[in-house]
Amino acid sequence: MPEAFATLHLEHSSTVDRAAEELRRAIFDGELESGTPLREVALASSLGVSRPTVREALTVLVAEGLATREPHRGVSVSAPEASSVRDVCAARWVLEGAGVRRWREADETHRQAVRTTLTAYTSAVREGGSYQELNERHLAFHVSLVGLTGSPRLVAMADELVVELKLALAQVERLRRNAHDEADTHAALVQLLEDDDIDGASAFLEKHLEDAAAEIIEALGLS
Repeated sequence: MPEAFATLHLEHSSTVDRAAEELRRAIFDGELESGTPLREVALASSLGVSRPTVREALTVLVAEGLATREPHRGVSVSAPEASSVRDVCAARWVLEGAGVRRWREADETHRQAVRTTLTAYTSAVREGGSYQELNERHLAFHVSLVGLTGSPRLVAMADELVVELKLALAQVERLRRNAHDEADTHAALVQLLEDDDIDGASAFLEKHLEDAAAEIIEALGLS
């Protein structure tokens, strides 16, 4: 084997990916609540993998914002803070609002991406998708709004922002089971765009994001 490839281990990486995916599922389904310590020994035993595999899987979750690593305390499931929720939603408004206001000038492929991601989300709601699937498709729709700007950098920024909200939104959907209402709200927003009511769509989105921040904070009992 060439020396340059000596560190490649496909099977090991796949095991890490599977471990991370199972931990994500448990977090989004509420089996692991915010603040729950993620102990390597216990997780390795439960998942039937080695501690190094668990350690790498936890590193993935920390990078995604689903877990937090603190010195001398280890890793635990992330706990959203009210100030962060408000700040992220305010930043989302800047990015998504810019996309909505570009609807008329946007490339047709970007407008179609908004329609496609909405359809994917509403279909997942209709079919009773998992909280993780609903979360992913919900947030993909919001990122598609930023795509209307035609700026890959702004889309990358939006991707980073929604990572911070994934856990909070999943918990709200699980607690309130309001995915159907959310799908209807997003469909109403797109209808305003299709009707060329850009001002109406912009105002609708701004209020939607403000309400989302308030709902998350209330539902999770954040101060």
